Amino acid sequence: MASTTSTTITMLNTAIVDLECRLGLKPGQTLQNNNHKNTKKKQPHKNTNTKTKNKKQQQNPEELAAQPDICKLEFKVGVITKVWIHPNADKLYCEEIDVGEETGPRQIASGLRPHFSLEQMLGQRLLVVANLKAKNLVKFKSHGMVLCAAKMNDNGGGETVEFVEPPPEAQPGDVVSFLGLPPPIPLAPSQIEKKKIFAKCLDGLHTDAEGIATWNGHKFVVVGKREGSHGSGGSENHTANSYCRTKTICNGPMR
Repeated sequence: MASTTSTTITMLNTAIVDLECRLGLKPGQTLQNNNHKNTKKKQPHKNTNTKTKNKKQQQNPEELAAQPDICKLEFKVGVITKVWIHPNADKLYCEEIDVGEETGPRQIASGLRPHFSLEQMLGQRLLVVANLKAKNLVKFKSHGMVLCAAKMNDNGGGETVEFVEPPPEAQPGDVVSFLGLPPPIPLAPSQIEKKKIFAKCLDGLHTDAEGIATWNGHKFVVVGKREGSHGSGGSENHTANSYCRTKTICNGPMR
């Protein structure tokens, strides 16, 4: 009986050694439980692209502090693709404006009914202040503001209003820069609202003697989505075709 038991143990040890060799295990090494490993809770996949994107969006606080207020706003080229009369407001139009965004046209309300017909509004090329906080205007949520210039009529009969229009070659989504100023670094809409950036810029917004849009004398420039298009205007040779302007209003306030 003892001899049989000894023989059995010897056979088992031989089989174990043979199996260890086949599996590449060291003598006495424990075989891992793969089933347990697979049931371990999976960690969520980290989106490294998002992290990279966020890092790019982070700006140096000193650089932001040094920015002129106008460079904290974002002016985009747009075109009105749809317009209708606001059902509950006498002076408001409701518009859909293409500003080159993947989400589609923006809905914006403008108090322009006293100055333009529906036919004049449709297809109009213009500038949109694109990083203002959305506001409800008589139950219509407006996502931005169109930029216009105005002048008092000589006969005292009200005022004339005209759109500030982008250069002929500009496309929806092109962004305005300012001649002689650093490239714009637009703030978030909540920051624009909190710091009253647009209100601070109003006094400096005028057309010049040629009808070109300016802020404190710095001309509004659009040179398209080419490389270097958002650089400082001080060292570039811009032509008259790259400026934003009104049709006839010179030395008039913009709003």
